[in-house]
Amino acid sequence: MKKLLTLLLAFLLAFTLVGCGSKPAEGGDKPAPEEETSSAKIGIILVGDEQEGYTYAHMEGIRNAAKNLGISDDTILWKYSVPEDQSCYDAAVDLIENGATLVISNSYGHQSFMQKVASEYPDVTVVADTGDTAAASGLANFKNAFTRVYESRYVSGIVAGLKLQELDEAGALVPENYAEDGTVKIGYVGAYPYAEVVSGYTAFFLGIKSVYPNVSMYVEYTNSWFNLTAEATVGDDLMSQGCVIVGQHADSTGAPSQLQKNMEENKYGFTAYSVGYNVSMLDVAPDVALTSASNVWEKFYTYAFECWQKGEDMKTDWSEGYETGAVEITELGKSVAPGTKEAVDAAIAAIKAGDLKVFDASTFTIGGEAPTSMMSDVIPDAAFEVDTEALVDGYFHESEFRSAPYFAARIDGITELN
Repeated sequence: MKKLLTLLLAFLLAFTLVGCGSKPAEGGDKPAPEEETSSAKIGIILVGDEQEGYTYAHMEGIRNAAKNLGISDDTILWKYSVPEDQSCYDAAVDLIENGATLVISNSYGHQSFMQKVASEYPDVTVVADTGDTAAASGLANFKNAFTRVYESRYVSGIVAGLKLQELDEAGALVPENYAEDGTVKIGYVGAYPYAEVVSGYTAFFLGIKSVYPNVSMYVEYTNSWFNLTAEATVGDDLMSQGCVIVGQHADSTGAPSQLQKNMEENKYGFTAYSVGYNVSMLDVAPDVALTSASNVWEKFYTYAFECWQKGEDMKTDWSEGYETGAVEITELGKSVAPGTKEAVDAAIAAIKAGDLKVFDASTFTIGGEAPTSMMSDVIPDAAFEVDTEALVDGYFHESEFRSAPYFAARIDGITELN
């Protein structure tokens, strides 16, 4: 019955979608009347709500994209705090039964349920953000999307590296900040040991090393995307081991807040600085937050919603970065080193021009050797087979074969603690 209702709805919508490619009305930026009056809906499934930075960034992107395209509020149907289980499937079906012809979820754990929905509702476009199985699924209506956030993580690493350089030159580092090999210790709060996180922390580390080579990084996982207490605990643990910079691929303000508290209490006799994720951490850590690597989800949602309006098919894998403004770092904090903005601007310009490759193979080693081949374990599909060479022209081609990150190598200088 659900499929029959969906097919009937798709048949009725065929008449309204004829005009989806119409130009905006003369003298304004609102869509043509056909788009305004369409009864079709867009369904959004979110793993969290506005209290969680990652989901909040999606919500802002959705609202901005809808506003810019003249999509009314009642066209978008929302599902908040949907767990990564059968609840996702149920939420998607409910959205479809309420008229959604485009359904998008924002968490990796939603993917298998979204793929099942796509197989059962072939006339509905189903998108699993951060997913990686669309190309291999054989389903024309199943899509994946993710930004090239590793680019902004690299740039945020430059911010951190310049701060380390400043601290070193000022004699502000204490003995606890040094590892046995004489490198300066930094930390990273990771969610899970997935390629998405490994790719991100590696990019962050390489950004730091590009301006301050004498560094080693320690990664500790919370095994959760969002857990204030766990992230605060890991941030404190990394600082207790002497880490003077703490980055993160975790969605709460837990770690920056803890570093701010430790600074105010002079808990360890030195100050550790934070580089966050998704949103600015300056509200909770005004003295220690340097910046945050961030996604500009408005870019993807504008693309997806425009395809929906025009009745056009979406790319199977969508991935964009600095070149189109799909990633950024947030406002620089008051504690950044002098010259940081200029260095950031130069790095972004080089990335846009193609002159700076984040995973340049000449900038890291694996097992003491410079890599000459890096075979990726991306899920096989027609365009990218298992064990395809990803190290070409001297750099690892991240997010070019599929949208989700697949750099999973553990490079020298980084230690996972759990």
